[in-house]
Amino acid sequence: MAISYTAANVSAAAAADSSPFLSHFHRLRWSSVLTGFSLCFSSGSIPLPAMSMSGGFRGYGVAVERKDHRPSFAETAAVRHFVGSLTRAEGLRFAVVVARFNEIVTKQLLEGALETFKKYSVREEDIDVVWVPGSFEIGVVADRLGRSRNYHAVLCIGAVIRGDTSHYEAVANTAASGVFSAGLNSGVPCIFGVLTCDNMEQALNRAGGKSGNKGAEAAVTAIEMASLFEHHLK
Repeated sequence: MAISYTAANVSAAAAADSSPFLSHFHRLRWSSVLTGFSLCFSSGSIPLPAMSMSGGFRGYGVAVERKDHRPSFAETAAVRHFVGSLTRAEGLRFAVVVARFNEIVTKQLLEGALETFKKYSVREEDIDVVWVPGSFEIGVVADRLGRSRNYHAVLCIGAVIRGDTSHYEAVANTAASGVFSAGLNSGVPCIFGVLTCDNMEQALNRAGGKSGNKGAEAAVTAIEMASLFEHHLK
């Protein structure tokens, strides 16, 4: 279906819009390639080649609506949706890598994680906790645990607090990239539960204080991802 509008059509649309660009739109000659088709604007007419879209085309004050409505992908029964379940945690095994540095924070994050695992029926014997010196060392250990194929997910816990030097950025960035790489390389979900805070007060607030317990939240993510991989993506 080819659709064309005269300069008068566009001028009327431009006049109805307060945009300065639109008010001079019909005086422009613009040739460009956008998403596979070319638009040529002139003072005569504006041809639009045939196009197929799920909805309508709207641009520069001109609306082109499809006459035939087709349901979106989300509305069709044939599309399958996979979501990890928090109620199917029994039998799933987890490793938790915890940094000793800033232990006053990481211990509380670990407690929150363990309580959450228990809440969702993960057995104690299905959880192994591995302590490392600091957040910098988390990534390599998470990678080794993931490659062992003994766990359905690896939860990584640490706390990096900003100081007077750039050391904070180095450790925080390395911890994040290390956990991310461990998940990609091992094929096992590795969950980032490392706090990166400006001061100790912020960290404690996120380790069971007024901002909740981020260790508990990370454990929920670990359960959901482990369930997704085990029950849907094997």
